[in-house]
Formats: sequence, structure tokens, C-alpha cells
Amino acid sequence: MGASEVDLTVYPDECDAFGHLNQASFLSLFERARWEVLAHGPGMDVFSRAGAWPAVRKTTIDYHLAALPGDVLRFHQALTHVGRTSFTMRQTARRRADDALIATAEFVFVCINREGRPIPVPTEIGSYFTPGQADDAIQRITVRGVSLAVETRGSGPAVLFIHGYPLDRTIWQHQVAHLEGFRRIAPDLRGMGRSDAPDLGYSMATYADDLAGLLEVLGEESVVLCGLSMGGYIAFEFLRRHPDRVRGLVLMDTKAEADPPEGRKARDAQLAMVRESGVAALADQMVPKLLAPGAAAGTVAQLRAMILATPVPGLAGALSAMRDRADSRVLLPELARIPVLVVSGEADAVIPVSVAEALAEAIPGAHLEIIGGAGHLPPMEQPEATTAALQRFLNP
Repeated sequence: MGASEVDLTVYPDECDAFGHLNQASFLSLFERARWEVLAHGPGMDVFSRAGAWPAVRKTTIDYHLAALPGDVLRFHQALTHVGRTSFTMRQTARRRADDALIATAEFVFVCINREGRPIPVPTEIGSYFTPGQADDAIQRITVRGVSLAVETRGSGPAVLFIHGYPLDRTIWQHQVAHLEGFRRIAPDLRGMGRSDAPDLGYSMATYADDLAGLLEVLGEESVVLCGLSMGGYIAFEFLRRHPDRVRGLVLMDTKAEADPPEGRKARDAQLAMVRESGVAALADQMVPKLLAPGAAAGTVAQLRAMILATPVPGLAGALSAMRDRADSRVLLPELARIPVLVVSGEADAVIPVSVAEALAEAIPGAHLEIIGGAGHLPPMEQPEATTAALQRFLNP
């Protein structure tokens, strides 16, 4: 059990008439877990020492399974954002007996003084809860009012990696680590990974402008865009809005067409499922579709954890943005001005190879790479082969 974890037992007096841990008690257990972890770390008086108090500004809880009397729940706490006066904590509760996910919660706190005015977050909070995030390559950059988690490595011409839905920047872990000779930039999109997840403000234009603002902060005039799935949709929108900033393009397991009517209905149905049944239901539905048959157990576990960690506002925002995106086929002839690589997983069941072949044929001069043994996520499933394909494209 890690330093940011604590085990708590469910008692009968915390349950309802049906013997289930009730919502009010669950909220209390989440709070008790936070204080227990503080007690074993910087101390329960960490806020009072700084003359501060963490006032709850917002709470979001998803209940996945029932908890019963006698269940021992393991609560995990992680900071997803630390601002000057506020911080966001994501907590999960899993049944220790079978590791089943029982509930996930996100709490936004504002530190206030005795007069109720915001004051800085005690430094011990960030340093204790995120000891593994001291990597200088990972930084938080505020763009257009949203704090984005961004990994940057290397130097040279910039490559901007854009992940898909409902994923985060870690799908590009191998490429960011090994694509030498380039500055690799991999952000978590708003609403996913460790970036902020506002309730409103999601569209392809919003994502694209977030990325343009990020490049401004990082001092990059132009980049090669590398977008997977929804990341490809964002790349097309970036081309519409910021064409002069794109000097190369990688379209991975994506398509140029907008959603047809049945596709739009499917987005709405998935959103309803997430709201009614929780993120675990989404993971159950998507994991088998995204990976090739026989995918490694570690890859399956990594993907499932990634989906479960995505906040509901981020999922809802991405689904609506994809549902309402414009058709990008009109852009394809214009891409003759830049080098373009189309990549497809050989066993992609979401966007088949035939779609990738048609996309490459519609773009003058585009090159097509098929990654064997991969489904919809070649960077995760076949990382070495995917990195090699990118290296060949970037260093012809």
C-alpha cells in the first residue's frame, strides 16, 4: 500500500436499509481517507500551520458498485492540479478483496484564511501527494484559462503528439522517450489525464486553439502534428485554424469524415451510459474494441486504468466535440504542400485499414504505414514499430 493510500472498513451503521454503504457515509469516508493520509505524512495540522483551510468548492462522485458491511475499501488519493490558491484531488475506492472499483471522486478545494479570503496552498500538500511527478519533463502550463499537463523532451524541430479519446499523453510514452533528434511535446488534452476538466468549453476548435496557445508558451512557431483517432480530428481543425504552423502531419487510426447520423446517435448513447452507469461501463465497452486480439495483459490494464481515470466532464466534452465536428475531406487536396504519413493498426476494429488506405489515396503524396499486431492504438500495442515508422517519416 502506497503512502497516498489508506484502508477503511465499512460498518453497518454507515449503510442504508438495503445494506449498502449510503452516499452520505461514502462522502465521509472519502474525507476520512484524506485526513488519514495527511496524518501519516505532513500532519493533520498542515493547513492550520499555514493559517489556511481547504474549503470544498466542487464535488463530483461516480458510484460504480455497492459496498457492503465488512468490506475493506482501499482509498487512493492523487492531486491532478495545484494552483496558487486551489487544488484538485482525485480519489478512488476499491474493494481490497477483489480490487473492484467501487467509486471515483474529484474534489476541488480553495484554501481560505479566517476571513474567508483565498490564500496560497501549503507547499507540503503538493510535494507529499505528488512525489513521483517531480520529473522536469512534466510541467503544468495554463492556456486559455485551463491548466494542461505537458511532457516535453529533447531538442530540435518540434513534434506535437495529440492523443485520442478517452486517453491521455502516456499512449505516446515510447515515442516521446525514443524519437531522437526532435523536441517531443505531448500534452494531456483538456478534460483528460492530469489536465483540468472544466464542465464547459469542448469542441474541436477549443482543443485546436488550446494547442496553438501551448505552442506559443513553448516558443514553437511550427510543428509536425501527430494525431491518433480523435487527435486526428483535432489535427484537421488545427490545420483549418492555424495552417501556417503545420510543417508536417501524421494521421494515425483516424478519418476525415464527420459522424453520420447513426454515429452521432452512438455518441449520445455512450454519453448517457457514462452518466447512468459510470466510467467503468465505458471501460468495459471500449477496451476490447481498441486493442488487437491477444493484447498483452499489461497493455490491457494500462488502457483500462487510463479510461477509469478520465473525469466525466472530459468524457462528455470529448463526445460532444466529436459528434459535432466538421467534415474534413475538403482539406485533403490542400495537404499536398506538406509531408503526410497515414498510419493504421493492422487489426483496427474501430477505423479499419481500408479507411486508412482511402485517406492516404486522397492526400497527394501521402505515405501509408500499416503496423502489424496492432489494433486502434499502435503507439501502445506496438511501440517500437510505431516509433520506427515515425522515425522513417521524419528522417527520410
